[in-house]
Amino acid sequence: MTHKTVLELANAAIRAGDLEAFLQFCTDDTVWTFVGDRTLRGKDAVRDYLADAYKILPRFSVHRMVAEGDVVTAVGEITLTDDQGRQTHHDYCDVWRLRDGKLAELQAFVIHTPLSAAGPDQG
Repeated sequence: MTHKTVLELANAAIRAGDLEAFLQFCTDDTVWTFVGDRTLRGKDAVRDYLADAYKILPRFSVHRMVAEGDVVTAVGEITLTDDQGRQTHHDYCDVWRLRDGKLAELQAFVIHTPLSAAGPDQG
């Protein structure tokens, strides 16, 4: 399975609302760094983050995905909805490093942007 395919399948699990299926694509010691914000260490920290941030499933689209060696970079946009129904829109660039076919490390560059009338698609 290519690294791009791993990320595509992991994203499909998120879209389906199956966070545990998504986590199966992550290493146990996965490290996620949201540049300028926080770092999550380990699958349990990621599970807690996703359970909180994705109480209402995000809408996101990936516009470009580039793979080289053990790295896959995804550029896209995401709209998050909080418990009160407020939406925030973000453009992002995720740089994933894979190890043994799993998502081992994330460097996420996320920029808050105005919400467009249509919002991101599900593509």
